[in-house]
This record gives sequence, structure tokens and C-alpha cells, in this order.
Amino acid sequence: MLHHSASICNRTDEQQPSHSVLAKGSHIPGLTVYSERLDKSSEAKEIMEWRWRNRYCSVTFFLIVLVFVVGLVIQGHWPFSNKIQNLKLKELLESPTPLKCNENVVPASDASLQQRLENSLLLNISSSEEMTASKILRVEPYMYILNEPNKCLLRVPFLVFLIEVEPRKTDARDAIRKTWANESMAGGLGFVRLFFLGVNGDTQRNGNKLQHTIEEESHRYHDIIQQNYRDTYNNLTLKTLMGMYWITKYCPEAKYVMKTDSDMFVNTEYLIEKLLKPKGQPTRYFTGHLMPHLFPDRNKNSKWYMPPEVYPGRRYPTFCSGTGYVFSGDVAQRIYVVSLTIPRLHLEDVYVGLCLAKLKIEPALPPNELLFNHWRVPYSRCGYSKLITSHGLHPNELIQIWQNLQSNKHNPCQTAE
Repeated sequence: MLHHSASICNRTDEQQPSHSVLAKGSHIPGLTVYSERLDKSSEAKEIMEWRWRNRYCSVTFFLIVLVFVVGLVIQGHWPFSNKIQNLKLKELLESPTPLKCNENVVPASDASLQQRLENSLLLNISSSEEMTASKILRVEPYMYILNEPNKCLLRVPFLVFLIEVEPRKTDARDAIRKTWANESMAGGLGFVRLFFLGVNGDTQRNGNKLQHTIEEESHRYHDIIQQNYRDTYNNLTLKTLMGMYWITKYCPEAKYVMKTDSDMFVNTEYLIEKLLKPKGQPTRYFTGHLMPHLFPDRNKNSKWYMPPEVYPGRRYPTFCSGTGYVFSGDVAQRIYVVSLTIPRLHLEDVYVGLCLAKLKIEPALPPNELLFNHWRVPYSRCGYSKLITSHGLHPNELIQIWQNLQSNKHNPCQTAE
């Protein structure tokens, strides 16, 4: 009776038959010759049954655990499920196929695969405050080909330049190094110059000759951040966000950051002395050439065409021209984090404006509306000494203008041009 009432999964060794117990049992007439043989046969049979029961219990338990774990993964509660999803997203975004010049990660005409995937994975994010820097910095959005992770370790920089440039524009990078982004322009303050670029057909032609040149350039100047996203006009938003990410992870204590382009003149000394130093160290500060009350361009032939299905709003929030804007270091993290909740737009400056609007950061009007210019300002030594940006300069022009401006920068408006 005890044998039948005991669970087969909990049967103990005491319930198993033993040879010694059987050997001591009473003698049964007529079975004396075969008793020892029967004892051994019965013992072997009992042992086999016991082993099969244990195997049955183990398999049953394993199947129960497996079903439980699969249920957790499907429901998204398993600790590693989010990580797996993120890895799958990253694999889909970073296509291993050869890149072509006209390939874009963020198309201008339609919502991209990247947008749809990110939106589906980030629906549970309601505000930037719900995500900490430690969470968003666990996995790099794109693999670094060239990086300078220790750039801000020795000294907290007063100003960091994030300069967006195409891979092939080596002459533009050289001209900028010799002129407005030369370290001597910072007046002894901590100063960091960084060129941000991706990859495209130019870096893969002729046996990667251009890529080798970029790597040599990086080894010499240590100012290039290159990642494996496609470097196209429609990916300027992505490039800017990668700059914000870099500041957040590798230079979070920077006091000020300026994002600008490779065809810009920047009066670095005037920027620092007349605009940034008097501010002290503000937070949530953002300024540049303000673009208020603009309507989306619905002309399909326009460079700035915005499809209604991508941005259905009637007006853009106030934003600053992407040719050059300045912000306090804390804004970089805020913009990157909130960007995870906003579908991407191909117009970079408009998109940053959307991020600022959600953060409730109002771009500040500069002291003089002619300080930041998103057009080319005709050169004069006096005029260029009192502005911060001018747009559309060739590298040779930039060097000539800079040399002329520096020749008598202490009295630029009292001497002949």
C-alpha cells in the first residue's frame, strides 16, 4: 500500500528492493534452487523501472521549464529579450551588402525601415526622463571605424566642434584645421575639434584608397569620428545624432558644443569671447540663426521637400539653421535621448527643432541677428570680424579670408581692406 501511495518522482532508496533483504526472506518450498536467480532478476527489473521513472520525471520537468521560458520571451518579460531585439534591430540597420553612392538609411520620400523598426521597439518610451544615460549607452548605435574615445579625458573642454563632412573632402578638413578650428584659436581654453563622417562608395573604390587616406589623416591629427552608416545628404540627421551620442558618452562634461558644416567660416575667437564666456555655464542653452514660423515645403522638386505623410503638421517649430548652432553640453544628451521617441526626418535642422520642442527648450535669440548666417556673406575684414558664421566657402577661399582677417585682427575696421 505504501508503494502505491508514494509518488514515482519522489521514490527514495529505502523503497527500492535490495538483494540483502530478499536473501533474508522466508524459504518458499519448491523454489529453493531458483531463489537466488529470481532475487537477482527481480532486483534488476526494479532498478530499470526506477531509472526509467527518474528519466521520465527529468524530461517532464525540463519540458515544463522550457514552456515557461518560451512564454516569458514571447511576452517580452525575459531579461535578455530586449537585448535580443536590439541586436536584431542593429543587424537589420547595418546591412553587410556593399554600399552604393545613392543608398540611404533614411530616405527623403518615405518612412524608412529604421524608423518603422525603432518605432515598434520604442513605443513604451513616453519621455526622455524615463531613460537614463546608462541605458542608452550600453550598445553603440553604429560600429566605430575610427574613434577618439579619450579626447576629453585629460581636460574638460570649454568648446567642442562637431563638424559634419563628407569622406572625400580631405581639402576641407585640412583648411579648417589651419584656420578657425586650430587649437590656438581657443585662447588657452579646453578645445576639441572633431570631424564626423560615415562611409559610402567613395571609401570603397580603387581598393579603398580614400579610406586609407582617412585612416592616415586620423592617425596624424586624432580628430576623425567615422562610423559605418551611409554618408549621404538624407542621413545628415543620423550624423548629427551620432555627434550628440558621442558627446553624451565620451565628453559629457563639455561646457559648450557647436555643430557646423565643412563649408563654413566660423569666427572662433568672437564666438568664445563675445557670446560664450559672458554666459558663464548655462544649462538647456541653444542658439544660432533662428528659423521661426516656417511651413513644410510640399514642392516635390525642392531639395527641402517634406512629404505630408512624413510630417503632416502645418508648421515647423522654431529651429536653428543646421549650418551652425551652439548649445550647452547638457543639451546633447537630452536631444539624443528624446530622439528615440520621435520618428526621423531627413531635414536635420528641422528634426533637431522637433527634439527641442518636445524638450520644451526654446532656442535663444542671439545678441545680434547677423551673428549666425546661413548664407554667404560678402567678405570684408571689418564685417567678418563681427560675425560668427558665413556659409558656402571653398577651402582655398577659407584660407585666403582667414589669412587676411588675421593680418590685422586687432583693428580690422580701421585699416584698408
